[in-house]
Amino acid sequence: MKQKAPFISLWHIRIILTRTAILLCAVIGPALAMSSCQMVRTGSGHEQEWKYSLKKRKSHISCRAEEAQPAVIRPLPMSVSGDSFDRLFSSLDELLGTPYRPGGSAPDGFDCSGLVQYLYKQQFLMILPRTAEELAALGSLVPERTQMRGDLVFFSIDGQRIDHVGIFLGSNRFAHAANNGVRIDNLLDAYYRHRYAFSSRIITVD
Repeated sequence: MKQKAPFISLWHIRIILTRTAILLCAVIGPALAMSSCQMVRTGSGHEQEWKYSLKKRKSHISCRAEEAQPAVIRPLPMSVSGDSFDRLFSSLDELLGTPYRPGGSAPDGFDCSGLVQYLYKQQFLMILPRTAEELAALGSLVPERTQMRGDLVFFSIDGQRIDHVGIFLGSNRFAHAANNGVRIDNLLDAYYRHRYAFSSRIITVD
């Protein structure tokens, strides 16, 4: 006796199509999202997208040609002299141990972005924005493990936004204003490795 084909109602068809659509969204959606994003964080074993795409980055910065002179606009990364570049790190050495102060941007106390703002203004007359999140939009992105001395390294401590910045020193070391003062740490330390976002270059040496 010939068996009848099982009856599939319109309701069953709708259920099957809905489940198929959900499955396709789950598989294809993340791939499309990552392909449209310029920054994907993978170093800590999970992927996290950042909103700082190449299209949104700022390619110029205001500087003062001389103290007390009108500001001029220069392209980023900005070319600096070897002498001023060396002074950046000697000045940074002198500031190690300076206490942390929220909103601080002077040698009596720094927060992370205040330290960067102070040093780059002192040595290169750069007029930088005040927060880590604003600094993160400057210059050209630098692939991990190709950073050079003077590059900026950015972190997301709260996991939601860029909220910490330091200055790369070479050999995976970076200087920053931490809660216990200006200090040097290693990018490969578990705490910073997990929170590292990306690096950018705002200066190059003549």
